[in-house]
This record gives sequence, structure tokens and C-alpha cells, in this order.
Amino acid sequence: MQTTTQNDGTTNKPTETNSTNSHTGRSSSMETVPVSVPVHKVSLPPPQTTAGKLKGKLKETFFPDDPFRCFNGKTQGQKWLLAVKYLFPILDWLPCYSFSLFKSDLVSGLTIASLAIPQGISYAKLASLPPIIGLYSSFVPPLVYSVLGSSKDLAVGPVSIASLIMGSMLKQVANPNTETLLFLQLAFTSTFFAGIVQASLGILRLGFIIDFLSKATLVGFMAGAAIIVSLQQLKSLLGIVHFTSQMSIVPVMTSVFHKTDEWSWQTILMGICFLVFLLLARHVSMRRPNLFWISAGAPLASVIISTLLVFLFKGQKHGISIIGSLSRGINPPSWDKLLFDSTFLSTTMKTGLVTGIISLTEGIAVGRTFASLKDYKVDGNKEMMAIGLMNIVGSCTSCYVTTGAFSRSAVNNNAGCKTALSNVIMSITVMITLLFLMPLFAYTPNVVLAAIIIVAVIGLIDIPTVYHIYKMDKVDFLVCVCAFLGVVFISVQDGLAIAVGISIFRILLQMTRPKIVVLGNIRGSDIYRNLHHYKEAQRIPGFLILSVEAPINFANTNYLTERIKRYIEEEQEATHKVTSLKYVLLDLSVVTTIDTSGLAFFMDLKKSMIKRELELIFVNPVGEVMEKLQRANDVHNFFDSDSLFLTVGEAVIALSSLIKISP
Repeated sequence: MQTTTQNDGTTNKPTETNSTNSHTGRSSSMETVPVSVPVHKVSLPPPQTTAGKLKGKLKETFFPDDPFRCFNGKTQGQKWLLAVKYLFPILDWLPCYSFSLFKSDLVSGLTIASLAIPQGISYAKLASLPPIIGLYSSFVPPLVYSVLGSSKDLAVGPVSIASLIMGSMLKQVANPNTETLLFLQLAFTSTFFAGIVQASLGILRLGFIIDFLSKATLVGFMAGAAIIVSLQQLKSLLGIVHFTSQMSIVPVMTSVFHKTDEWSWQTILMGICFLVFLLLARHVSMRRPNLFWISAGAPLASVIISTLLVFLFKGQKHGISIIGSLSRGINPPSWDKLLFDSTFLSTTMKTGLVTGIISLTEGIAVGRTFASLKDYKVDGNKEMMAIGLMNIVGSCTSCYVTTGAFSRSAVNNNAGCKTALSNVIMSITVMITLLFLMPLFAYTPNVVLAAIIIVAVIGLIDIPTVYHIYKMDKVDFLVCVCAFLGVVFISVQDGLAIAVGISIFRILLQMTRPKIVVLGNIRGSDIYRNLHHYKEAQRIPGFLILSVEAPINFANTNYLTERIKRYIEEEQEATHKVTSLKYVLLDLSVVTTIDTSGLAFFMDLKKSMIKRELELIFVNPVGEVMEKLQRANDVHNFFDSDSLFLTVGEAVIALSSLIKISP
């Protein structure tokens, strides 16, 4: 028979169509009838220079959002204006700002300020820092973010998890009670390094690094951290003076029950009352979102009421611990307190790295959540730069690590904020508090701050999401549980490291053990699908059709070699009584990349097929894979054009005529 070529570039290959019983899939004894079937040619991708390929890969790796496309077709002056607006997003909305927008931002700014003031004091104590540092951190960073940030809803300030991590890590090298100045210096220096890490990730377009903190990892980590944060508050809730500095559950509970002689019933009674009040306010706001102001104002109301009670009844003389006097005034400069001594450098860098990544992940996640609700875009890399620069400036103005907190941002959104000016309103309110109202907090009881922290972190325990993860993916659930147990029973940073390690191990396992499936034909069509997935799919006598569903590289070629050999042996054992195996088809449609080890794998596989008297067929190698296969073939000549097909259906039809099937 002679092969003919059509004018449209397809090739007519002679085939023999067998009369087949459609129900059994077995051939009858009727003669085969030669027919011509068009077989499409597998083409090489358009030629491209090495520099062009490298440019394309770098662009897709570091600039997948193509931020420079807005510069196309613009004059030089317009480009400069766009560049300035890109660096300072405030210039996008400030020129068209109106009084109606200001009214909305004023209400939301005052609302989140009522939440930020008590939370700032509470979270500073959680980080073992002076309470005033929490208010400093609610003043300068929001001002910086309002200029550089792209989110309209993000409310900036200290957060519980970063505060907990910073306090626990720095306590390993300095005692906050006896070495107050050193501990403060380490906190500012760690904040500086956190800002450097965050800004660097944004400037170098390396935001994909934080993607290693998967949702399952974060859910488990946050839940575990919420438990630890709450348990740490038992010191203030019970009035215990001598409490463990360790963070895991066993030492904490041991300390609680070994110090029953220090329990104060007055403190416990006040703590329970305000804890119930705050939980009730939270419940009301959750049930009726339009009453969000109740939960937003409840912490400040608790601080005011409890302070008045302690002042009127001299609670400090009855075992109720109070904050004590706080100095008035705005943030003093602290660049002279940054400590780069080699003795503590590794600790501050490590603390900055961990707190920086965690707070960055939380801030970007919160910003994107509210951006999706309001249908506007938040630039992740721009947010990294904004949060990073915010923390660098903060470290020089007596602030510790800050980011966008979910609770404050939710209140900001519910209060109707329109722009980032709500952060400015909050900062001004905090500034007024720092300048004039600080003496009023002298009698604020620590037990109320503990209650505020507990209620704030309860929302981090997301049981419905944990159940959803369990139903969807058991491996992700294992990662979630490991993160939770690691945080609760070992330490916050070790629990996070364990969860990230398991996540990375899973990725490596997927790379080294790629999925490879056997395909069969859907009866009455030219569609080929996984035999184990589609029960109506049938094997084609004489063919073993395999689909590799991952890039082929040095990490998985040995596994692929062994797995394909096993498939061949299983196929030969199963079909030798009906027909002998003739062709092994590799569907490469989803193989996006291949390296030199992958090319060597194909050449070795081809030699192995020849020894077994089988023919190896490649189906639809795409882009880079096809280009590299052709280059390797030009040198080693290990396949010819009859071994390449565009689809599995065309390959089976074209090659069926060469197989003699027994009746």
C-alpha cells in the first residue's frame, strides 16, 4: 500500500478496519477492509532564541501579572506618572476623594480605633513588651500603609500570632522582666529584619515563597496558636504571679495546677464576667452583622468599665493585677536601639524571618479576601513592599511587627470604609490617646486584657474548614493536624516547621512519583480515558496506552522506567492468550517540561522496547518537550516520523493495520 499526502498537510495512512463486536470488544473472523485515514502531523513550536526563551520564563516566574502592560502606548510623562502611582497607591484615590467618602472612612476609622487601642495594649503584653509599645505600633505603621498599601479594607496593627511568636522566640535569649532594655532592642531589631524580608520578597517578586504555607498548614497552625495564646492568658485570668515561660500545653497546665495557692477569686470573678460579656457581644455581632459595632466597641467598653471598678474599689489592693502608669507622648525614635551584635544576630534574624513570613501571609490573605468581596484588585507584591517598609519604619519608631489583622479588617469593612484613609483616622485617634489619655489606663486590670485576647483568637479556630479539609483531602488533613499538634505540644515555631516540612515532602513525593495511568477507548468514539476511572473504557488489543501526567525530569525517570516496565509485563501476562502486545503509546499531552535526564529516559526506553520486540510511540509532545525530542533525535536518531502522532485515536487507527489479530 502507498501513503499519500493531502494538500492540507495531513497524511493519509492506509489502515485496515476490523469488524468488531461492540459489546465484547473482540474481533470477528471477517476480513479487514483497507481505508485511508488522515493523520495530522506533530509540528515543532515556532523557533525562538535562547535569550527569548529565558526572557519568557523569567517573565512568567517573576511577573505573571505583567504589571508593566499599563505602560504600553504611553508617553514618557504618562509613564513616570504611572510609575509614581504604582509606588504610592494613595495618589490613585486621593485626587478624587470626596466628603461622602470621608464620612464613611471617619466612622470606620473611629470604630477600628476603639478596637485597636485595647488590642494593641493586650498584644504587646502577649509579646512580653511594655503595653505602650502596642499603642505605638497602632500609630505609625497605619500611616505608612495608607500611603503605600493597595487594600481599601486592611486595618493595620499588632496581631496575636506574630506577638506570640516574637515573645516566645526572644525569651530564649533574654528575660523581659529583668532585661527589659535588651528585650526591647531585640524586638525592634527582629521587626527590622521582618521588614527587610517582607520588602525583599516584594521587590524581588518572590511572593510565591509564601505559597509553601498551604491553607491546611495555616488552619492547623492558627488553631494551635489560638489554643496556646488562650492558655497563656490563664496566668492573668487566675491571678497567678509565678508562671512558666514555656509555650507548650504540658508546662502551661502543670504551672496552672501547681500554683493553685496563687489563684485569686477576685481576679477569676472579674475575668469570667468580662469574658462572658465579650463572648456575648461577639455572638450578637455574628448573628446580626448590622450590629458589628457591638463586638467592635465591647473591648474598649470592657477596659473603661473594669478600670473604673478597680479605681473605685481599690482592686489592686485585693489581688487584682493592673497595668500601672504609662508615659504620655508619641513614638520616640528607636533606630539607636537596633542591636546588630553577633551574640544575638542569629536570634533576631530567625525571629524576623518567622514573624515576617507569618504576618505577611496573614496580611495578604486578609487583603485579598476583602478585595474579592468588593471586586477590586490587591497586588500581592506591592502589599509585600508596603508591609515590609511599614515594619522597617516601625522598627525605627518604637514599634514591633504589625500587619493587617482579620478582626480589625472585618470591623473596618463592616463599618463601611471606602479607602485606606480609615487607617489614618485610626492613627490620629491613637495619637490623641497617646498624648492625652494614657494616665487613664493606669488602673486597667490585666485580667480584662487577657479576656480580650482570648475572645480575639477564638475566631482563629476554624472547625468547619478543618472538617472540609478532612472530607476533601486526607493528606492535607494530616498536615493540618501535624501543624496543630506541633504547636500545642512542642512549640509555635517547631509546629510550623513540621507542617511546612510535611507539605514540602508531599510536593517532592508528587515530583518523584508522578501519576501514570492506562488509557482505554470509550466505546463508539475516538476518546481515550483512564481505565480505572471510566468503566466503559476498553483496552485496545495489541496496544498499551499510557498517559504520563507530570513533567519528566531527573527526579522521576527511574520511577517511570520501573513503572512502565511493570505495566508492560502485566499487559503481556493478561493478553498473551488473545493477542501479543505490539505497541506502547506514551501520551505526553500533559508533560509540560523535560530535562536531559528525561531525554535519556526516552532513549533508554526505546532501546528496551526494541529488545522486547515492541515499538514505542509518542503522542502529542507539546512545546518544549517536542523541541527537545527533535534536538535529541537529530543527534541520536532514536525515533522516526512514524513514531509521532497528534492524538491517541489517530495513532491507534493508523497502527491497527499492522497488527494481525487472531480470530
